[in-house]
Amino acid sequence: MKLMGVDVGTTNIKAGLFDYHGSAVKLASRSTPTRQTEEGYYYYDPEELWNTVAAVIQEAAQSAAGEEIVSVGIASMAEAGLLVDRHTGAARSHMIPWFDTRTMEQIEQIKQAGDPLERFAASGLRANFKQGLSKILWLRDRGGVDLQDTKWLSMGDYIAYRLTGRMATDYSLAARTFLYRIDRKCWDESWIRQFGLSPDMFPEALPAGTPLGTVLPEMAAGLGLSKQTTVAIAGHDHVCASLSVGAVTPGIVFDSMGTAETLVGMLSERPLGEAEYATGLSYGCHVVPDRYFWMGGINASGASVEWLRSKLSGSELMSYERMSEMLSHTKQEPSGILYYPYLSGSGAPNPDPQAKAAFIGLTKSHEQGDMLRAVLEGTSYELESIRLKAEQIAGEDIEHLIAVGGGTRNRHWMNIKADVTGCRITVSQVVEATLLGAAITAGIGVGVYKDANEAAASIREEQRNIVEPHAANHAAYKRIFNQGYMPLQAPLRQYYNLHE
Repeated sequence: MKLMGVDVGTTNIKAGLFDYHGSAVKLASRSTPTRQTEEGYYYYDPEELWNTVAAVIQEAAQSAAGEEIVSVGIASMAEAGLLVDRHTGAARSHMIPWFDTRTMEQIEQIKQAGDPLERFAASGLRANFKQGLSKILWLRDRGGVDLQDTKWLSMGDYIAYRLTGRMATDYSLAARTFLYRIDRKCWDESWIRQFGLSPDMFPEALPAGTPLGTVLPEMAAGLGLSKQTTVAIAGHDHVCASLSVGAVTPGIVFDSMGTAETLVGMLSERPLGEAEYATGLSYGCHVVPDRYFWMGGINASGASVEWLRSKLSGSELMSYERMSEMLSHTKQEPSGILYYPYLSGSGAPNPDPQAKAAFIGLTKSHEQGDMLRAVLEGTSYELESIRLKAEQIAGEDIEHLIAVGGGTRNRHWMNIKADVTGCRITVSQVVEATLLGAAITAGIGVGVYKDANEAAASIREEQRNIVEPHAANHAAYKRIFNQGYMPLQAPLRQYYNLHE
C-alpha cells in the first residue's frame, strides 16, 4: 500500500510516493511553468500546468512496484486560482499566482466595502492583493472575462477536478478567497453579492482530506494510478507541511525556513476578535478537524542571507562553506548590530508592505562575519516577535519549534534562533514536508490513519537534531530585543513614511 502527495508550488510542482511510515519511495519534480503577459503580469497556462502535474504523478507512480496507490492528496499555494466553465470545466481565464500584484486597484475597492475587524472575524484575514476576490474582480473588470456560468477554483481544486471530474475545495483554500466564513464554514453570500458576484461561482467546501472520488477511468492507466485510487484536496501547503512533522498540538510551532519564512501554529476553533486582529497574524481552518491555524511570516528571511551573501562576494558568489567559516570566527554572542529584515516589507505582527530593511549599530570594528551574524539575529528577532504574539492568543507557552527547509543546515542560524527565542528547536529530517503532509491528509481521509495524532505517530524519521538555547545568550538577546529591537521599530517606520 502506498500514498501519494502532490504539491503545486510557486517554484516547483512535485509528486511523492510514500509508504505507511512516511518514507519516500519516489520523488518527482518539475519547474512550475510561469509566464508573463506583455504588461508584465505573471500567470500560469492551465493546460501547461496540468500537463506538468500529470508528468510528475506518472513519474512517481512508476515506483509503486505493483502495490496499490490508495490515495492522492493535493496541496497547493494558497491564493492562486482561475475561472473555469461550470458545465464543461474548460478554463475561462489563465491562472493568477498569489504573488502577482495586478490587483492593487481592486484591493482598495475591497477595503472600502467592509469593516476590517468584521471581515477579519468572519475570514481570519485582512484584505490583501493575493486573495481570490481581488483576482476575480480584476478578471471581470480588467481582464474581459464573462463571469456567467463560471466557477472559481484554486490550484489544488483545479488539479483535483482534472483527476476526478468533481469541482470542490477545502476549508483552508476556500478561506484564502476572502469570501469564505471560517466561523460558520460556509460561503459568505451577502458579502459575495456586495461585489455583484453570484454565490454559485464557488464550489462546495469540504474538510481537508475528504475523498472527492476516484481517478477518472480514462486517465488512470496513463498516470500509473488505478480506477480505485481516491483523490482528496489536502489544502494549504504550509498547513499540510506542519502536519507531516508532527506539529499537531498548540504548544508546538512549525517553522518553514526558505527564501521567506513561515510559522504555523494551532489553536482551538473560537470566535476571532480584536485580540487576534491585533497580532497581525492570519488565521484559517486547519487540516486537523475542529482546529484553527495561525500563521505569520518573514518575507525576506533566507532572502536576507542571500542578499548579503551577494553583496559580500567578489566576482564569484561566496560559498556557504565560506559563510560558515566566517561565522565560526565571530564571537558566539550578540553581535551588537540590529538588522531589520524588511527587504520585501514586513509581515506580522506589524504588516507593512512599505517597510524597509536596516542595519543599526555598525562600527568600524565590525567585520563581514559580524554582519552575517546580525542578519541571522535580525530574522530571529522577527521570529520572536511573532512567537510572543502567538503566545498571547494561544493562551499557553510556545517553547518548541520544529524546523524544516534549507536554512536548517546553517548550524549558526539554528543556535541563534534557539538563543533568541529560548525555545528548543527540533530540526526535522523530513525532506518534502508539504508532499508528505498532503499524502497523510488524504490517508486520514480514506481511513489509512485514524486521525492526525495516529498519522504523526506513524511517521518514522532518522535521528532528529535538537538545538537547545544557551541561557546566558538568551538573557542577553532578550534584553536587546526588549530594549533595542522592538522600541526602535516605531521611529524606523516613521522614517520610512517620510521618504515615501
